[in-house]
Amino acid sequence: MPVNDETMKIALIIERVNIVLGGAERSVMELSTTLNSLGHEVDILAAKGQTDAKNIHLLCLDRGGKRTPFHTFSKAVKKHIYRNRYDIIHSVLPFGFSDVYQPRGGCYVEAIRQNAASYENKILTHYKRVTAFANRRRTVLALAERKLCKRDNGPVIAALSNYVAEQFRNYYKVPNERIEIIPNGIRIHKYTDASEADHLRSQILFKLELKEADDPIFFLFVANNFRLKGLASLIKALHIARTRYGAHHAYLVLAGHGRSYPYRLLARKLCVHKKIVFLGPIRHMHNIFSITNAAVLPTYYDPSSRFILEALAGNKPVITTRFNGAVDLFEDGRHGIVIDHPRNIEALGRAIAHFTNTDTIAAASQAIREDNLEDAVNIRRAAEQLESLYETILDRKGKS
Repeated sequence: MPVNDETMKIALIIERVNIVLGGAERSVMELSTTLNSLGHEVDILAAKGQTDAKNIHLLCLDRGGKRTPFHTFSKAVKKHIYRNRYDIIHSVLPFGFSDVYQPRGGCYVEAIRQNAASYENKILTHYKRVTAFANRRRTVLALAERKLCKRDNGPVIAALSNYVAEQFRNYYKVPNERIEIIPNGIRIHKYTDASEADHLRSQILFKLELKEADDPIFFLFVANNFRLKGLASLIKALHIARTRYGAHHAYLVLAGHGRSYPYRLLARKLCVHKKIVFLGPIRHMHNIFSITNAAVLPTYYDPSSRFILEALAGNKPVITTRFNGAVDLFEDGRHGIVIDHPRNIEALGRAIAHFTNTDTIAAASQAIREDNLEDAVNIRRAAEQLESLYETILDRKGKS
């Protein structure tokens, strides 16, 4: 039985605990905090990490290396679960013994296909697809996911978006009754450091040799894998937007850990290098949202981009592709624009030109506020949906 009529004891399983690693780790931490705020007792089970939190259990610290073999971690988790009672086992890794499988990176097969598709060279694309399973770890995870999906009594798949749900239907023929679509959510940051934001904007203006009187429109792009997230397409689209559609006030503000050199060369080749600034990693995203006008992510693959959700939470219009599950949470043509493919440079250029108009930006921002998208993208909404799923699972088990 749950701890009481309402409280559940929940195990959240993730490989590593370190929010600087990426969106999946940050999302799990935010989910844990939010479930706690709803009155539940949550433990995070990880192989390794950096933390002193009492509710985080690091189960494989005795093993060397950065990564822990999947089956080693599986045994450690099973041992911990045997010794500790949980009402719900919720995993982001494909463990068949879990109650809920929530693949933060979507389906492994689709991730592999779209990663290969993001290469400009067709021969390299083919090579990446053919050799994808040469990576032993990826192969083990993909096979575990397939096995989990084929089991009649396997865990419920909590898909972050319709895009992810469709992947599991197409590749594994998972029936609808085993799929629960729970759109991604983020922690909403209300506070903006005005002084830091103003300083950052001044740096951007200085690097681009602009003044406020020039009325620049800043399109923000944030990613750590510039290739997969479509930066080459975005730079080409900026060129089209400026030369073909007269979007002379459009500028790109690029942030993230990605390798910038090849994209700087492309920008110089297209004569837009003076219209782009590379900022590198940004610590406080809410500050940069406050000084930019729109968000753009022409991604080849994203189960549900935190960056796009953060932009919507900040009332910024967005441009992204149908390969981003975040499109579930906004209306194409009202809150932003959805491009059919990251290689559709013409459509991407038109979208940039569309939001170079300040009236258009203001209308989209107003629509985002009126439709209360902040609530739609809030992690609390996602946690409440998961809470409901947990209760359904407990009912099926006869535990509640």
